[in-house]
Amino acid sequence: MQKTLQALFLSAALAAFAVSPAIAGGKHAGGHDDEWAKIGRPGDPGKAVRTVEIGAHDTMRFNHARFKVKRGETVRIVLRNVGQLPHELVLGDEKSLREHAALMRKFPEMVHADPNQVSAAPGKTGELVWQFTKAGTVHFACLLPGHYEAGMKGTINVSAK
Repeated sequence: MQKTLQALFLSAALAAFAVSPAIAGGKHAGGHDDEWAKIGRPGDPGKAVRTVEIGAHDTMRFNHARFKVKRGETVRIVLRNVGQLPHELVLGDEKSLREHAALMRKFPEMVHADPNQVSAAPGKTGELVWQFTKAGTVHFACLLPGHYEAGMKGTINVSAK
């Protein structure tokens, strides 16, 4: 009995140790300014020049999957969940979103709490304010398990001015 309890405790401790780096590396704990610098930075709500409303549907699509902004522009993005499932919108580059979606499949209980993301429960809305500081393409996606893979993603074209 003693050896069984020790083995069980050791297994639990090893599992917790293995999960800790994944959580820290899973971009859920904040402190990812270096990644965000590629796509911009959290914006000042008082400086938002416009609002873009994006509907999240249970068909695993955003109704507004492409839009344009100008470099330097601060935009309020409102996520309106019109479905029966939870949805989110996470800004990033394509590679980091793809990797993050894979991590979410492994650890589906994780919850995002970063300024480059917004979540909305069924029938609710959420918003984020973002300043797009670099020209190019910014990607966004719902990273809840299976949503990204089903095509719940979009792009923002950031023009030079």
